[in-house]
Amino acid sequence: MTKTIENHALITEMFAAGAHFGYSRSRRHPSAKKFIFGTKNGIEIMDLEKTSVELTNALEFVKTLAKGGKQILFVGTKSESKKLVEDGAVSIDMPFVAERWVGGVLTNFSEIKKRVALLEDLRAKKEKGELAMYTKKERSLIDKDIERLERNFAGIVSMKNTPAAMFVVDPRKEAIAIKEAQYLGVPVIALASSDCNLKEIDFPIPGNDSSVASVSFFIAQVTAAFKAGRNV
Repeated sequence: MTKTIENHALITEMFAAGAHFGYSRSRRHPSAKKFIFGTKNGIEIMDLEKTSVELTNALEFVKTLAKGGKQILFVGTKSESKKLVEDGAVSIDMPFVAERWVGGVLTNFSEIKKRVALLEDLRAKKEKGELAMYTKKERSLIDKDIERLERNFAGIVSMKNTPAAMFVVDPRKEAIAIKEAQYLGVPVIALASSDCNLKEIDFPIPGNDSSVASVSFFIAQVTAAFKAGRNV
């Protein structure tokens, strides 16, 4: 009985966040068909009862990772989600990619680590005032390098090894990241709307991946589950 009440409350919260809105039927990926409840005003409506089951499975996996002290890489680069992805990852001290997925973040990690090391080195030298020895023009070029490195790699400075899993907002948008995770066998948890291939995802969460309210809700669920697992 308690579980039924909890599930009803979860569905109510998802509905309030607009998690049930998908895209038009013409954009639907075949793998999403079983998660569609119906259509309203040309927009497909996700079956939140089924979403609640998938979400619960995903959150249990997140808790297991947290218990084991594992890292989850958060990925979401589209405008609606990038700040939410960054804030969610930072709240549980996890690495993130919110600006642009640089090819090889997973599959060529040894090279990516060199770029991260360069960023850390330049940061340290700037803080210590060691760049003062360079000319104004040289310092300007170094500052641009730091800015570029910050944009691409600041979120993964804490990622010293391949992550145990990846949480993605909109796997269709993050197709390259998904392919790299698949190649290395890194499990993927993803908030995915009706236009995504859910068969590519280990733990798909069928729901609205475009609205701020919906993305915020699901990220909050994931981070809360991680905190709960870490505190066990």
